[in-house]
Amino acid sequence: MMNSLTILPAFISFQELTIILLFAVIIFGPKKIPEIARGLGQGIRAMKEATEDIKREIMNPVDDINPVKDIQDTIEDSKKEVEETIEDALGPVKRK
Repeated sequence: MMNSLTILPAFISFQELTIILLFAVIIFGPKKIPEIARGLGQGIRAMKEATEDIKREIMNPVDDINPVKDIQDTIEDSKKEVEETIEDALGPVKRK
């Protein structure tokens, strides 16, 4: 099992973390610590979401720009127009 202290960066020891928390309690007071932690958590979450959005935008292929599909669509549209024109032109001939 993973110890909760192994999540901390390697450059901060348990003693240093304890001293930092002690100073934070002295400076901000015990009632402000949860608010500060909540704000830091929200900031980190927002940064992660922004990073994920940027990664997603970079990694996704560009779907809007597809020249082959555009050409195929143009050919299909032209083909339908030609078929409709031929159908209209041959319509009176087929009826007789």
